[in-house]
Amino acid sequence: MISKNQLKFVRQLEQKKFRREEGLFVAEGTKVVGDLLKRYHPHTIFATPEWNEEHPKAEATEVTPDELRRLSFQQHPQQVLALFPIPTLRESTFNASHFTSSLALALDGIQDPGNLGTIIRIADWFGIDTIYCSSDTVDAWNPKVVQATMGSIARVDIVYTDLPALLDTLPTDYPVYGTLLDGENIYNQQLSSEGLIVMGNEGNGISEAVRQRVNRRLLIPDFHQGETADSLNVAIATAITCSEFRRR
Repeated sequence: MISKNQLKFVRQLEQKKFRREEGLFVAEGTKVVGDLLKRYHPHTIFATPEWNEEHPKAEATEVTPDELRRLSFQQHPQQVLALFPIPTLRESTFNASHFTSSLALALDGIQDPGNLGTIIRIADWFGIDTIYCSSDTVDAWNPKVVQATMGSIARVDIVYTDLPALLDTLPTDYPVYGTLLDGENIYNQQLSSEGLIVMGNEGNGISEAVRQRVNRRLLIPDFHQGETADSLNVAIATAITCSEFRRR
């Protein structure tokens, strides 16, 4: 049984301001909640009897399917909704050895929650465990983003930071890749096993401040003879780029 105050509290977490004030985010569904429970201790779990039967050790508040629908941000909620603490990661968490031993993604002004969620899922698939986001990138703890990750947000660290300032801390010869219209064909370039891959805003691409700090310019060429699409969706472009790096 849920109270009106509990319902109001959960529904307010749709707002970024309230999420930041409370330090909590919402996760829904057996897959997403299950993956997050492997890494984070939940603040609160609301679950139907079916979920509780399968997870007898979880301290969940039992709710009816109708109550879960009232709590949920999804059209078709699946058995469980949980509140988790927002991880407080900072770029200082990652020292120089982290940068020089792996690939990471940097997102410059991504606005669409679905795109960000899909990019987090792509990073997880290709073994990229850290994403640096500009301050104007959509909040990764937005319920729509969390849902779109399909649980991958449990395995990828998300760090919000000043991207130009972060790039200025890197060694001058450190590979900073960016997909740009004046870049070189990605299929003909030597790609390193470590570096930072920058993906830009859906409409405007990489900002000028970040573009000036990109030292490896890449282009995903189109193969259509004649008129073609203006551009690729940023999540699709991220998948192509990450796949090409890992293929090498």
